[in-house]
Amino acid sequence: MSIAASIIASTLNAGTPLLIAAAGIVIHEKSGVLNLGIEGIMLMGAVTGFTVTLSTGSFALGFLAGAGVGILLGLLFAFFTLGMHANQYAAGLALSLFGAGLSAFIGKPLQGQALAERSVSGIPGLENIPFLGEAFFSQHILVYGAWVLIAAVWYFLFRTRAGLVLRAVGESPQSAFALGYPVLRIRLFAVLFGALCSGVAGAYLSLVYTPLWVEGMTAGRGWIALALVTFATWRPLRVVVGAYLFGGVTMLQFAFQ
Repeated sequence: MSIAASIIASTLNAGTPLLIAAAGIVIHEKSGVLNLGIEGIMLMGAVTGFTVTLSTGSFALGFLAGAGVGILLGLLFAFFTLGMHANQYAAGLALSLFGAGLSAFIGKPLQGQALAERSVSGIPGLENIPFLGEAFFSQHILVYGAWVLIAAVWYFLFRTRAGLVLRAVGESPQSAFALGYPVLRIRLFAVLFGALCSGVAGAYLSLVYTPLWVEGMTAGRGWIALALVTFATWRPLRVVVGAYLFGGVTMLQFAFQ
């Protein structure tokens, strides 16, 4: 039972960065924008979050820094694709390469550095329940935040007028523009939200999941998050299944060994 609880807890931990990144990807792809630079944004979020937390000792500031650098890179991507009408595939690949190279350069002095001790995680009162506490209620707060985020994305897309407008912009931008909707502005906000989520997902990797900085530590998770969204047919609730399926497979290989 203890091994099973450990595997479940590790699966939730491993799937969380994928879930956070994929939630943002769903939004900007629903608006009709494909950003292949998620891997680079996650790497920059990871190195920035780690640097800020190492300097200040504050994990909250580290996550804010990861989100901030995500927004900055999202603005850079939007400038070229929405402002200059550059090819989305080329701009996304360039952003991915840029993020990988810059994060490696910034993170070179950080190799082997240790973070300050993190406060105890879990839900007070529930984390001590046999099996269930260890498996589900002893996680970092962002694990539960990811569930709230994916539920909010689902509600926004399929239960609000703004979500309907976003989907209309993605499916038929000419019709949406003819009806008076600001297509470029809507796509800009969608891209920034997706980049913010990717930055936070990267920060989660270096502050909670590992926690340390290693060059290329995302190990393709940005590409996996992109694939998960397609696998889930752009439906947020199916993204949850895909994220934890991958997280479970990752953890099972260690358990089998």
